[in-house]
Amino acid sequence: MKRSITVRLVTMFAAAALLTFSLIGASLYSVVSSELQRHQQEELHTIFQDMQYMIDHNGTVERWPRVQAKLDTLTPTDGSRRYWILSDDTRFQFGKGLAEIDSLQRDRDGLGTMQLRKREYPLLTMTKTISAFEQRPPVRLIVGIDSEPYYHTLHAFVIALISLSLAGVALVMLLGYWIAKVSLRPLKQLSNEAQILSPKALSQRLQVARLPDELSDLATTFNGALDRIENAYTQLEGFNADVAHELRTPLANLIGETQVALSRERSAVEFQEVLQSNLEDLERVRSIINDMLFLARADQGTHATGLIVASIALQVSKTVEFFEFILDDSDMRVSIVGDVTVEAPIETALFRRAMSNLLQNAIQHSSADAQIIINITQETDQIKVAVSNPGDPIHDSHLNRLFDRFYRVDAARHDRGEQHGFGLGLAIVRAVANMHGGSVFSSSVDGMTTIGFSVRTAAATILL
Repeated sequence: MKRSITVRLVTMFAAAALLTFSLIGASLYSVVSSELQRHQQEELHTIFQDMQYMIDHNGTVERWPRVQAKLDTLTPTDGSRRYWILSDDTRFQFGKGLAEIDSLQRDRDGLGTMQLRKREYPLLTMTKTISAFEQRPPVRLIVGIDSEPYYHTLHAFVIALISLSLAGVALVMLLGYWIAKVSLRPLKQLSNEAQILSPKALSQRLQVARLPDELSDLATTFNGALDRIENAYTQLEGFNADVAHELRTPLANLIGETQVALSRERSAVEFQEVLQSNLEDLERVRSIINDMLFLARADQGTHATGLIVASIALQVSKTVEFFEFILDDSDMRVSIVGDVTVEAPIETALFRRAMSNLLQNAIQHSSADAQIIINITQETDQIKVAVSNPGDPIHDSHLNRLFDRFYRVDAARHDRGEQHGFGLGLAIVRAVANMHGGSVFSSSVDGMTTIGFSVRTAAATILL
């Protein structure tokens, strides 16, 4: 069952208040109980000293009745104070109701309690033997005071303490509810702002400046997520438009050529030419679809399978050999430099596909008689393959987007019938790098453009 933050805060406030009041109440109870007990003991000790002084100075049979009369006078009718004098000589005794005593306990100092029948609370007593004097033998003096006022006071204090504590907890809950409502008001405002966000206005963001520090990080993170969503949505819109544009041309060609072919009677040779042209357009459509399916699988986190430890330079050389005729026609040269002995675990088909795209891109953007340099370097945890070619400089704003799908530095659309491709070549390079745990990089300095990718060297070794 879900609970609101307000309820949780109020519950925690109440629990904290209850614990605090309980600890304070227990401490106060202990202090008050000790003080009341100490006060009773002091009162009992004072009374006992007065009685002891009187007994010490009356040691004859003739003066003893004065002691008994004094004790009778000091004994209240409610029995809240009692005196007993016990002696082997009956002439020097005092006190009645000894038969009512159920129990008498005392410590080494003579302090103790006496439980009488028909009394709810015990008497606090002090017992001490007084030495013989003149005709009086040694006697035992017992002085008892009623503890009922002590217990009543303590009971009333406990009732008041519990009542005040419960009232305090209730007050804390009310204040906690108010504090929680006030404190969570910015969160409610943040929620209201989030509710009015609309896909029709992707640039809308949560206001961070007015939020407290505890919520500003949340709002900043949320705005970051909105930025990523906006970028992805914008990229998706552009991607949809690019896909539609890429497919429109071959489909239009197919439809147009087919309509023209069907407009009148054609010979078998003419139909064969139309079918051949349509086949070329269909091959282009299939190529686009296959590339898009490959990128979709890569986006889902697919990793390269069938890894084998292979020579990077050898795979690069095989790729260069594939472009040998194109390079010869353009009088271009390719040099493979760097650490040409390094090996790495790769899926050779994917690796050569990425190299083909990089090399084709370099050939496309280089002039005749240009020299293309492929540099292989090994770092701590990865191997980098960089393809550099002379050409027009590329601005930094374009470098950051070279690996986006359908992105071209030239805003003008290229002729889809030429070998310029569909704008997916470098996107595939990035996908291959990601599938091998690597990354892509690019730079354009002093008329030399460098584009490359890396693969992990988890099992890479250097050939000696």
